[in-house]
Amino acid sequence: MQVSVETISGLERRMTVGIPAERIENEVNKRLQQTAGRARVDGFRPGKVPMSVIRKRFGASARQEVIGEVIQSSFYEAIVQEKLNPAGAPSVEPKSLDEGKDFEYIATFEVYPEVTLADFAGIEVERIDSEVTDADLENMLEILRKQHTNYEPVERAAEDGDQLTIDFTGRVDGETFQGGTASNTNLVLGSGRMIPGFEDGLVGAKAGETRTVSVTFPEDYQNLDLAGKAAEFEIVVHSVAAAALPELNDEFFARFGVEEGGIEGFRTEVRKNMERELRQAIKTKTKNQVMDGLLNINEIEVPKALISSEVDRLREQAVQQFGGANIDPSQLPAELFEEQAKRRVSLGLIVAEIVKQNEIKPDNDRVRAMIEDLASAYQEPEQVVNWYMQNEQQLAEIQSVVLEEQVVDTVLQKAKVTDKQVAYEDAVKPAQPEQVEADEAESSADE
Repeated sequence: MQVSVETISGLERRMTVGIPAERIENEVNKRLQQTAGRARVDGFRPGKVPMSVIRKRFGASARQEVIGEVIQSSFYEAIVQEKLNPAGAPSVEPKSLDEGKDFEYIATFEVYPEVTLADFAGIEVERIDSEVTDADLENMLEILRKQHTNYEPVERAAEDGDQLTIDFTGRVDGETFQGGTASNTNLVLGSGRMIPGFEDGLVGAKAGETRTVSVTFPEDYQNLDLAGKAAEFEIVVHSVAAAALPELNDEFFARFGVEEGGIEGFRTEVRKNMERELRQAIKTKTKNQVMDGLLNINEIEVPKALISSEVDRLREQAVQQFGGANIDPSQLPAELFEEQAKRRVSLGLIVAEIVKQNEIKPDNDRVRAMIEDLASAYQEPEQVVNWYMQNEQQLAEIQSVVLEEQVVDTVLQKAKVTDKQVAYEDAVKPAQPEQVEADEAESSADE
Protein backbone atom coordinates (compact mmCIF):
# COMPACT_ATOMS: atom_id res chain seq x y z
CA MET A 1 0.00 0.00 0.00
CA GLN A 2 1.39 3.37 -1.05
CA VAL A 3 0.45 6.53 0.85
CA SER A 4 1.29 10.17 0.23
CA VAL A 5 0.01 13.14 2.25
CA GLU A 6 -0.29 16.76 1.15
CA THR A 7 -1.15 19.74 3.36
CA ILE A 8 -3.82 21.77 1.56
CA SER A 9 -4.21 24.44 4.23
CA GLY A 10 -3.76 24.75 8.00
CA LEU A 11 -5.57 21.61 9.17
CA GLU A 12 -6.73 20.15 5.85
CA ARG A 13 -4.91 17.16 4.40
CA ARG A 14 -5.15 15.38 1.05
CA MET A 15 -4.05 11.76 1.32
CA THR A 16 -3.56 9.59 -1.76
CA VAL A 17 -3.72 5.85 -1.11
CA GLY A 18 -2.73 3.21 -3.66
CA ILE A 19 -3.90 -0.37 -3.27
CA PRO A 20 -2.26 -3.19 -5.31
CA ALA A 21 -4.61 -4.80 -7.81
CA GLU A 22 -3.78 -8.19 -6.34
CA ARG A 23 -5.34 -7.23 -2.99
CA ILE A 24 -8.55 -6.15 -4.68
CA GLU A 25 -8.78 -9.12 -7.01
CA ASN A 26 -8.08 -11.65 -4.25
CA GLU A 27 -10.90 -10.20 -2.15
CA VAL A 28 -13.27 -10.12 -5.13
CA ASN A 29 -12.52 -13.76 -6.01
CA LYS A 30 -12.99 -14.81 -2.41
CA ARG A 31 -16.34 -13.00 -2.32
CA LEU A 32 -17.47 -14.61 -5.61
CA GLN A 33 -16.50 -18.08 -4.41
CA GLN A 34 -18.62 -17.56 -1.31
CA THR A 35 -21.48 -16.41 -3.54
CA ALA A 36 -21.12 -19.42 -5.83
CA GLY A 37 -21.73 -21.77 -2.94
CA ARG A 38 -25.17 -20.36 -2.21
CA ALA A 39 -26.31 -18.66 -5.43
CA ARG A 40 -29.46 -19.90 -7.12
CA VAL A 41 -29.38 -19.48 -10.91
CA ASP A 42 -32.00 -20.92 -13.23
CA GLY A 43 -30.68 -23.94 -15.14
CA PHE A 44 -28.02 -24.84 -12.58
CA ARG A 45 -28.05 -26.84 -9.39
CA PRO A 46 -27.05 -24.98 -6.17
CA GLY A 47 -23.28 -25.00 -5.82
CA LYS A 48 -22.78 -26.07 -9.46
CA VAL A 49 -23.05 -22.66 -11.15
CA PRO A 50 -19.99 -22.04 -13.36
CA MET A 51 -17.68 -19.28 -12.04
CA SER A 52 -17.96 -17.47 -15.40
CA VAL A 53 -21.72 -17.10 -14.80
CA ILE A 54 -21.17 -16.06 -11.18
CA ARG A 55 -18.62 -13.46 -12.23
CA LYS A 56 -20.84 -12.08 -14.97
CA ARG A 57 -23.88 -11.78 -12.74
CA PHE A 58 -22.34 -10.82 -9.40
CA GLY A 59 -18.88 -9.49 -10.28
CA ALA A 60 -19.73 -5.76 -10.40
CA SER A 61 -21.58 -5.72 -7.07
CA ALA A 62 -18.87 -7.82 -5.39
CA ARG A 63 -16.20 -5.39 -6.63
CA GLN A 64 -18.15 -2.41 -5.25
CA GLU A 65 -18.51 -4.09 -1.86
CA VAL A 66 -14.83 -4.98 -1.72
CA ILE A 67 -13.70 -1.50 -2.75
CA GLY A 68 -15.90 0.05 -0.04
CA GLU A 69 -14.42 -2.26 2.59
CA VAL A 70 -10.86 -1.77 1.36
CA ILE A 71 -11.23 2.01 1.45
CA GLN A 72 -12.45 1.82 5.04
CA SER A 73 -9.71 -0.54 6.25
CA SER A 74 -6.87 1.02 4.24
CA PHE A 75 -7.80 4.53 5.37
CA TYR A 76 -7.39 3.44 8.98
CA GLU A 77 -4.09 1.71 8.15
CA ALA A 78 -2.85 4.83 6.34
CA ILE A 79 -3.61 7.33 9.12
CA VAL A 80 -1.91 5.04 11.65
CA GLN A 81 1.09 4.73 9.36
CA GLU A 82 1.28 8.51 8.81
CA LYS A 83 0.46 9.29 12.44
CA LEU A 84 -2.52 11.47 11.54
CA ASN A 85 -5.51 12.24 13.78
CA PRO A 86 -8.53 13.01 11.57
CA ALA A 87 -11.19 15.39 12.87
CA GLY A 88 -14.35 14.12 11.22
CA ALA A 89 -15.08 11.74 8.37
CA PRO A 90 -13.02 12.03 5.15
CA SER A 91 -14.29 12.95 1.71
CA VAL A 92 -13.23 10.06 -0.54
CA GLU A 93 -12.75 10.26 -4.31
CA PRO A 94 -11.78 7.05 -6.18
CA LYS A 95 -9.29 7.73 -8.99
CA SER A 96 -9.37 4.37 -10.75
CA LEU A 97 -11.80 1.44 -10.67
CA ASP A 98 -10.63 -0.57 -13.70
CA GLU A 99 -10.49 -4.32 -13.15
CA GLY A 100 -7.00 -5.72 -12.92
CA LYS A 101 -5.35 -2.35 -12.28
CA ASP A 102 -4.04 -0.91 -9.03
CA PHE A 103 -6.76 0.94 -7.16
CA GLU A 104 -6.14 4.49 -5.99
CA TYR A 105 -8.26 6.97 -4.08
CA ILE A 106 -7.90 10.42 -2.55
CA ALA A 107 -9.16 11.12 0.98
CA THR A 108 -9.53 14.74 2.04
CA PHE A 109 -10.00 15.53 5.72
CA GLU A 110 -9.04 17.80 8.58
CA VAL A 111 -6.77 16.85 11.45
CA TYR A 112 -6.89 17.87 15.08
CA PRO A 113 -4.70 20.89 15.81
CA GLU A 114 -1.62 20.67 17.96
CA VAL A 115 -2.51 22.65 21.08
CA THR A 116 0.37 24.49 22.72
CA LEU A 117 -0.84 25.78 26.06
CA ALA A 118 0.07 29.34 27.05
CA ASP A 119 1.23 30.18 30.58
CA PHE A 120 -1.75 30.18 32.97
CA ALA A 121 -0.17 33.17 34.73
CA GLY A 122 -1.75 35.28 31.99
CA ILE A 123 -5.25 34.53 33.35
CA GLU A 124 -6.84 36.86 35.89
CA VAL A 125 -9.64 35.55 38.13
CA GLU A 126 -11.71 37.38 40.73
CA ARG A 127 -12.79 34.64 43.10
CA ILE A 128 -15.78 35.59 45.21
CA ASP A 129 -16.36 34.59 48.80
CA SER A 130 -19.73 34.76 50.51
CA GLU A 131 -21.92 33.24 53.22
CA VAL A 132 -25.59 32.85 54.08
CA THR A 133 -26.40 35.29 56.89
CA ASP A 134 -29.47 35.22 59.15
CA ALA A 135 -30.79 38.25 57.24
CA ASP A 136 -30.41 36.33 53.93
CA LEU A 137 -32.33 33.43 55.46
CA GLU A 138 -35.18 35.67 56.62
CA ASN A 139 -35.35 37.30 53.21
CA MET A 140 -35.57 33.88 51.56
CA LEU A 141 -38.42 32.86 53.87
CA GLU A 142 -40.33 35.95 52.73
CA ILE A 143 -39.63 35.14 49.10
CA LEU A 144 -40.99 31.62 49.60
CA ARG A 145 -44.11 33.01 51.22
CA LYS A 146 -44.66 35.46 48.34
CA GLN A 147 -44.21 32.65 45.82
CA HIS A 148 -47.18 30.92 47.49
CA THR A 149 -49.33 34.02 47.82
CA ASN A 150 -53.07 33.54 48.05
CA TYR A 151 -55.51 36.20 46.88
CA GLU A 152 -58.70 36.93 48.83
CA PRO A 153 -61.58 39.03 47.43
CA VAL A 154 -61.98 42.54 48.88
CA GLU A 155 -64.71 45.19 48.49
CA ARG A 156 -62.36 48.20 48.29
CA ALA A 157 -60.74 49.94 45.33
CA ALA A 158 -57.77 48.19 43.69
CA GLU A 159 -54.28 48.93 44.98
CA ASP A 160 -50.81 48.10 43.70
CA GLY A 161 -50.17 44.39 44.37
CA ASP A 162 -53.85 43.38 44.13
CA GLN A 163 -54.99 40.72 41.69
CA LEU A 164 -57.81 41.73 39.34
CA THR A 165 -59.94 39.46 37.19
CA ILE A 166 -60.71 41.38 34.01
CA ASP A 167 -61.99 41.36 30.43
CA PHE A 168 -60.39 43.76 27.99
CA THR A 169 -60.67 44.82 24.36
CA GLY A 170 -57.93 46.88 22.73
CA ARG A 171 -58.32 49.15 19.70
CA VAL A 172 -55.88 51.03 17.49
CA ASP A 173 -57.45 53.73 15.31
CA GLY A 174 -60.82 52.37 16.39
CA GLU A 175 -60.08 48.85 15.14
CA THR A 176 -59.48 45.77 17.28
CA PHE A 177 -56.22 43.90 16.69
CA GLN A 178 -54.96 40.36 17.11
CA GLY A 179 -53.98 39.58 20.68
CA GLY A 180 -55.73 42.65 22.04
CA THR A 181 -58.74 40.85 23.55
CA ALA A 182 -59.05 38.58 26.59
CA SER A 183 -61.73 37.34 29.00
CA ASN A 184 -61.53 36.39 32.70
CA THR A 185 -57.78 36.89 32.85
CA ASN A 186 -55.97 37.46 36.16
CA LEU A 187 -53.63 40.43 36.45
CA VAL A 188 -51.54 41.53 39.44
CA LEU A 189 -51.16 45.32 39.45
CA GLY A 190 -47.52 46.33 39.46
CA SER A 191 -46.33 43.03 37.95
CA GLY A 192 -45.28 44.75 34.72
CA ARG A 193 -46.96 42.03 32.70
CA MET A 194 -48.84 44.49 30.47
CA ILE A 195 -47.54 47.40 28.39
CA PRO A 196 -46.70 50.63 30.29
CA GLY A 197 -49.78 52.51 31.49
CA PHE A 198 -52.21 49.58 31.38
CA GLU A 199 -51.81 48.47 34.99
CA ASP A 200 -51.48 52.04 36.29
CA GLY A 201 -54.84 52.82 34.71
CA LEU A 202 -56.54 50.18 36.88
CA VAL A 203 -55.36 51.47 40.26
CA GLY A 204 -58.45 52.61 42.15
CA ALA A 205 -60.87 50.49 40.10
CA LYS A 206 -63.60 48.47 41.83
CA ALA A 207 -65.35 45.20 41.02
CA GLY A 208 -68.09 45.78 38.43
CA GLU A 209 -66.44 48.93 37.06
CA THR A 210 -65.58 49.50 33.39
CA ARG A 211 -62.60 51.68 32.51
CA THR A 212 -61.06 52.97 29.31
CA VAL A 213 -57.29 53.20 29.49
CA SER A 214 -55.16 55.01 26.89
CA VAL A 215 -51.66 53.67 26.29
CA THR A 216 -48.88 53.77 23.68
CA PHE A 217 -47.09 50.63 22.55
CA PRO A 218 -43.29 50.82 23.04
CA GLU A 219 -41.17 51.60 19.98
CA ASP A 220 -39.40 48.24 20.38
CA TYR A 221 -42.63 46.22 20.80
CA GLN A 222 -42.31 42.71 19.38
CA ASN A 223 -45.31 43.18 17.06
CA LEU A 224 -43.94 45.73 14.59
CA ASP A 225 -47.47 46.56 13.37
CA LEU A 226 -48.27 47.95 16.84
CA ALA A 227 -44.88 49.39 17.81
CA GLY A 228 -45.12 53.07 18.75
CA LYS A 229 -48.88 53.29 18.13
CA ALA A 230 -51.50 54.73 20.50
CA ALA A 231 -54.24 52.38 21.69
CA GLU A 232 -57.32 52.36 23.88
CA PHE A 233 -58.35 49.44 26.06
CA GLU A 234 -61.88 49.00 27.35
CA ILE A 235 -61.52 47.03 30.58
CA VAL A 236 -64.23 45.36 32.65
CA VAL A 237 -63.19 44.59 36.26
CA HIS A 238 -64.92 41.49 37.60
CA SER A 239 -63.19 41.22 40.96
CA VAL A 240 -60.47 42.67 43.16
CA ALA A 241 -58.43 40.41 45.47
CA ALA A 242 -55.74 41.34 47.96
CA ALA A 243 -52.58 39.33 48.52
CA ALA A 244 -52.50 37.16 51.63
CA LEU A 245 -49.15 35.60 52.54
CA PRO A 246 -49.30 32.09 54.02
CA GLU A 247 -48.32 31.55 57.64
CA LEU A 248 -45.06 29.78 58.45
CA ASN A 249 -46.73 26.69 59.86
CA ASP A 250 -46.58 22.91 59.45
CA GLU A 251 -48.92 23.02 56.46
CA PHE A 252 -46.60 25.47 54.69
CA PHE A 253 -43.47 23.48 55.59
CA ALA A 254 -45.03 20.30 54.21
CA ARG A 255 -45.20 21.91 50.76
CA PHE A 256 -41.41 21.73 50.73
CA GLY A 257 -41.19 18.18 52.06
CA VAL A 258 -40.33 19.22 55.64
CA GLU A 259 -42.52 17.06 57.87
CA GLU A 260 -40.67 17.40 61.19
CA GLY A 261 -38.84 20.03 63.22
CA GLY A 262 -41.30 22.89 62.88
CA ILE A 263 -39.98 26.36 62.05
CA GLU A 264 -36.42 25.54 63.11
CA GLY A 265 -36.36 22.39 60.99
CA PHE A 266 -37.65 24.42 58.05
CA ARG A 267 -35.04 27.14 58.58
CA THR A 268 -32.31 24.50 58.65
CA GLU A 269 -33.51 22.94 55.41
CA VAL A 270 -33.81 26.29 53.63
CA ARG A 271 -30.34 27.35 54.80
CA LYS A 272 -28.88 24.06 53.51
CA ASN A 273 -30.42 24.66 50.10
CA MET A 274 -29.19 28.26 50.05
CA GLU A 275 -25.67 27.19 50.95
CA ARG A 276 -25.75 24.52 48.22
CA GLU A 277 -26.90 27.12 45.69
CA LEU A 278 -24.18 29.52 46.88
CA ARG A 279 -21.43 26.91 46.49
CA GLN A 280 -22.58 26.12 42.97
CA ALA A 281 -22.83 29.80 42.01
CA ILE A 282 -19.29 30.49 43.22
CA LYS A 283 -17.97 27.45 41.36
CA THR A 284 -19.74 28.47 38.17
CA LYS A 285 -18.54 32.08 38.21
CA THR A 286 -14.98 31.02 38.95
CA LYS A 287 -15.11 28.40 36.20
CA ASN A 288 -16.49 30.91 33.67
CA GLN A 289 -13.59 33.26 34.32
CA VAL A 290 -11.07 30.44 33.99
CA MET A 291 -12.59 29.24 30.71
CA ASP A 292 -12.76 32.78 29.33
CA GLY A 293 -9.12 33.21 30.32
CA LEU A 294 -8.08 29.98 28.59
CA LEU A 295 -9.74 31.13 25.38
CA ASN A 296 -8.09 34.55 25.60
CA ILE A 297 -4.54 33.26 25.99
CA ASN A 298 -4.78 30.23 23.69
CA GLU A 299 -5.43 30.85 20.02
CA ILE A 300 -6.04 27.60 18.17
CA GLU A 301 -7.30 26.71 14.72
CA VAL A 302 -10.53 24.77 15.02
CA PRO A 303 -11.48 22.04 12.50
CA LYS A 304 -14.58 22.97 10.52
CA ALA A 305 -15.79 19.39 10.78
CA LEU A 306 -15.89 19.58 14.58
CA ILE A 307 -17.73 22.92 14.47
CA SER A 308 -20.27 21.45 12.06
CA SER A 309 -20.85 18.44 14.34
CA GLU A 310 -21.26 20.73 17.35
CA VAL A 311 -23.74 22.91 15.43
CA ASP A 312 -25.83 19.80 14.78
CA ARG A 313 -25.69 18.91 18.48
CA LEU A 314 -26.81 22.43 19.46
CA ARG A 315 -29.65 22.25 16.95
CA GLU A 316 -30.86 19.03 18.54
CA GLN A 317 -30.65 20.59 22.02
CA ALA A 318 -32.61 23.66 20.87
CA VAL A 319 -35.41 21.52 19.45
CA GLN A 320 -35.60 19.44 22.64
CA GLN A 321 -35.51 22.52 24.87
CA PHE A 322 -38.41 24.20 23.12
CA GLY A 323 -40.43 21.02 22.64
CA GLY A 324 -40.40 21.10 18.88
CA ALA A 325 -41.18 17.45 18.28
CA ASN A 326 -42.23 18.19 14.68
CA ILE A 327 -39.26 20.43 13.89
CA ASP A 328 -36.40 19.14 11.76
CA PRO A 329 -33.23 20.35 13.56
CA SER A 330 -31.39 20.67 10.24
CA GLN A 331 -33.82 23.42 9.22
CA LEU A 332 -32.54 25.73 11.97
CA PRO A 333 -30.00 28.21 10.50
CA ALA A 334 -26.44 27.05 11.22
CA GLU A 335 -25.24 30.63 11.77
CA LEU A 336 -27.38 30.83 14.92
CA PHE A 337 -25.11 28.27 16.58
CA GLU A 338 -21.72 28.68 14.90
CA GLU A 339 -20.18 31.09 17.41
CA GLN A 340 -21.24 28.98 20.39
CA ALA A 341 -20.15 25.80 18.61
CA LYS A 342 -16.69 27.23 17.91
CA ARG A 343 -16.35 28.26 21.55
CA ARG A 344 -17.37 24.84 22.81
CA VAL A 345 -15.02 23.00 20.47
CA SER A 346 -12.12 25.34 21.26
CA LEU A 347 -12.60 24.89 25.00
CA GLY A 348 -12.93 21.15 24.59
CA LEU A 349 -9.58 20.96 22.78
CA ILE A 350 -7.85 23.20 25.34
CA VAL A 351 -9.28 21.38 28.34
CA ALA A 352 -8.43 17.99 26.82
CA GLU A 353 -4.82 19.12 26.41
CA ILE A 354 -4.67 20.29 30.04
CA VAL A 355 -6.00 16.91 31.15
CA LYS A 356 -3.44 15.12 28.97
CA GLN A 357 -0.41 17.18 30.00
CA ASN A 358 -1.24 17.06 33.70
CA GLU A 359 -2.44 13.43 33.61
CA ILE A 360 -5.64 14.41 35.40
CA LYS A 361 -8.14 11.71 36.27
CA PRO A 362 -11.46 12.13 38.12
CA ASP A 363 -10.84 12.02 41.87
CA ASN A 364 -13.08 9.27 43.25
CA ASP A 365 -13.51 11.01 46.61
CA ARG A 366 -14.67 14.20 44.90
CA VAL A 367 -17.03 12.21 42.69
CA ARG A 368 -18.57 10.57 45.76
CA ALA A 369 -18.80 13.92 47.61
CA MET A 370 -20.54 15.58 44.65
CA ILE A 371 -23.07 12.77 44.40
CA GLU A 372 -23.76 12.94 48.13
CA ASP A 373 -24.23 16.71 47.90
CA LEU A 374 -26.74 16.28 45.08
CA ALA A 375 -28.50 13.49 46.95
CA SER A 376 -28.85 15.56 50.12
CA ALA A 377 -31.65 17.53 48.45
CA TYR A 378 -33.82 14.37 48.36
CA GLN A 379 -35.80 12.66 51.11
CA GLU A 380 -33.99 9.33 50.59
CA PRO A 381 -30.41 10.46 49.84
CA GLU A 382 -28.84 7.02 50.16
CA GLN A 383 -31.09 5.66 47.41
CA VAL A 384 -30.05 8.54 45.15
CA VAL A 385 -26.36 7.87 45.86
CA ASN A 386 -26.79 4.19 45.00
CA TRP A 387 -28.64 5.09 41.79
CA TYR A 388 -25.78 7.33 40.63
CA MET A 389 -23.11 4.80 41.55
CA GLN A 390 -24.89 1.98 39.70
CA ASN A 391 -25.88 4.03 36.62
CA GLU A 392 -22.89 4.11 34.31
CA GLN A 393 -24.07 7.04 32.19
CA GLN A 394 -25.02 9.25 35.14
CA LEU A 395 -21.80 8.39 36.95
CA ALA A 396 -19.80 9.34 33.85
CA GLU A 397 -21.51 12.74 33.77
CA ILE A 398 -20.54 13.41 37.40
CA GLN A 399 -16.98 12.26 36.69
CA SER A 400 -16.84 14.69 33.77
CA VAL A 401 -17.95 17.59 35.99
CA VAL A 402 -15.37 16.65 38.64
CA LEU A 403 -12.67 16.37 35.98
CA GLU A 404 -13.52 19.88 34.81
CA GLU A 405 -13.34 21.17 38.39
CA GLN A 406 -9.89 19.62 38.70
CA VAL A 407 -8.85 21.40 35.49
CA VAL A 408 -10.07 24.69 36.99
CA ASP A 409 -8.08 23.98 40.16
CA THR A 410 -4.98 23.30 38.05
CA VAL A 411 -5.32 26.64 36.26
CA LEU A 412 -6.00 28.55 39.49
CA GLN A 413 -2.71 27.34 40.95
CA LYS A 414 -0.84 29.54 38.45
CA ALA A 415 -3.43 32.20 37.52
CA LYS A 416 -3.56 35.68 39.09
CA VAL A 417 -6.34 35.23 41.64
CA THR A 418 -7.86 37.96 43.81
CA ASP A 419 -10.49 37.20 46.43
CA LYS A 420 -13.54 39.39 46.89
CA GLN A 421 -16.16 39.25 49.66
CA VAL A 422 -19.70 39.78 48.34
CA ALA A 423 -23.23 39.53 49.69
CA TYR A 424 -25.22 36.35 49.17
CA GLU A 425 -27.66 37.98 46.73
CA ASP A 426 -24.80 39.24 44.54
CA ALA A 427 -23.02 35.90 44.69
CA VAL A 428 -26.01 33.88 43.45
CA LYS A 429 -27.13 36.47 40.91
CA PRO A 430 -26.91 34.95 37.41
CA ALA A 431 -24.09 36.08 35.15
CA GLN A 432 -24.85 38.80 32.60
CA PRO A 433 -26.12 37.55 29.20
CA GLU A 434 -22.81 38.32 27.49
CA GLN A 435 -20.94 36.12 29.94
CA VAL A 436 -21.32 32.75 28.29
CA GLU A 437 -21.06 29.90 30.75
CA ALA A 438 -18.30 27.39 30.25
CA ASP A 439 -20.29 24.19 30.62
CA GLU A 440 -19.43 23.44 26.99
CA ALA A 441 -16.05 22.01 27.98
CA GLU A 442 -17.59 19.19 30.03
CA SER A 443 -18.43 16.92 27.11
CA SER A 444 -14.92 17.18 25.66
CA ALA A 445 -12.72 17.20 28.75
CA ASP A 446 -12.43 13.43 28.97
CA GLU A 447 -12.48 12.55 25.28
